[in-house]
Amino acid sequence: MSGVIASSGLIASTKIVGLTKHTKHPHVPSPVAPNFTAPAACTDLSFQPLALAAAVARTATTWDGAPKELLDGLQQSALVELETLLEDGSTFALKSYFKFLADTAGSQFAAKVGAGITHLYMEALGYEWRANAVCLSSSLDPHADFIYDGGNAAGHGVVLAEAHGSFAKDVTAGKITSAARRKYKKQVKPYIAETSIFGEVIHGYSIAFGTKPTVAGSFLSVSETRISKPRKKSGAAPPGPKEGERPEGAPTQIVLSTHRSNFMLMGVPEVVDWIDWLRATDDVAPKREPVPLLRLQYAGRIYLTSVPWVQRSGAPPWWIEEFFDHPYWWRMARHPHVRASQRQAAGLAWFAIEEKGGTEFLNGLSAVIRSGRRQMPSSFVLPTFDPVGFGFLDGDRVAPDVRDEGDRSYNYTQFRDGLALLGDPFRGRARDVVLWSAEGGVSLGQ
Repeated sequence: MSGVIASSGLIASTKIVGLTKHTKHPHVPSPVAPNFTAPAACTDLSFQPLALAAAVARTATTWDGAPKELLDGLQQSALVELETLLEDGSTFALKSYFKFLADTAGSQFAAKVGAGITHLYMEALGYEWRANAVCLSSSLDPHADFIYDGGNAAGHGVVLAEAHGSFAKDVTAGKITSAARRKYKKQVKPYIAETSIFGEVIHGYSIAFGTKPTVAGSFLSVSETRISKPRKKSGAAPPGPKEGERPEGAPTQIVLSTHRSNFMLMGVPEVVDWIDWLRATDDVAPKREPVPLLRLQYAGRIYLTSVPWVQRSGAPPWWIEEFFDHPYWWRMARHPHVRASQRQAAGLAWFAIEEKGGTEFLNGLSAVIRSGRRQMPSSFVLPTFDPVGFGFLDGDRVAPDVRDEGDRSYNYTQFRDGLALLGDPFRGRARDVVLWSAEGGVSLGQ
């Protein structure tokens, strides 16, 4: 794991996907959580291809308990497929190469893209923290793919999201809408008002996305829980907590799930190992050596990122070599070499995390490690951020376009938890190196 992906195949044209159909399904009781209001649906979802690539990687690695080596392989293969098969232009379309994929491979690729589109939609709605929904059922019963918290759900419970993707010659608006409705009834509705390890399920979505491989354009259908207006009855359930009475912060378990995926994508396996240790019963703790992280100034922000070991023969050195006289530079070389195909690519993209969000999480993680697994707090109080590189094309939910002093847009995307994928990281400026230790937290490297 290095935190680096090739980005030369991810063209810069912003894509717009319109909402084909929005269906609301009744549920009893309704509302499940008093005072919860679901965010309004959108008519158009806009995103850069880099944002979709990052979303595919995030969903591929949101899987608690799965070995990090397996998840790293899954997200790398998904990104290679995406940069190879996605056509340029503002309309979603696939390249002609798609026809050479076997049926199974094509279906798997469609499922990955469907999960990525679902994640962009849920983040655009305002949800901030994510986990895999495998915890909903201990059997093979079908269930939704993901659990979300934050945004409108903060302090009320969690919401479900089922993702579906279909790339086939016979795809139509009706079939995509039918798939969204069918999967809602089968994989979302049975779990509304149920309890998970992340909280009570108070709302749910089924999001289906599809396109015909030979035709530009796509279909997006959303099914979600209908919230009925409460009726005034004697003996009715007491109202839920008001806005100022909500518990502060996000539940610890879903924060750990989110950042397990984030730091794995960043190429910082030491943090992943400590998160796994906190959740396991194994008493063998990971190594306690300090972990170096680079502070990178980029697009008016400071990000934390791991430092991949990148070499080029017969060419000027990367700017990162300016830091090789740092006393901890040798620890940075622990990362595997970037593949030759990536070194020769026109561009590299790095996963990084906004400094404030990353530092506060790492310091909180160290506090939990110091106190021991039996004294884990119920929540983490962490900052969240406006998304960059994707959003809805309506009202105040439109994602901002960040520009530099030369009025050139930076090619990057950022999510609400602070994770970013920097499409042109060498435009950034390396500031210095910080060290994270399991018990001491984040400190400036000496």
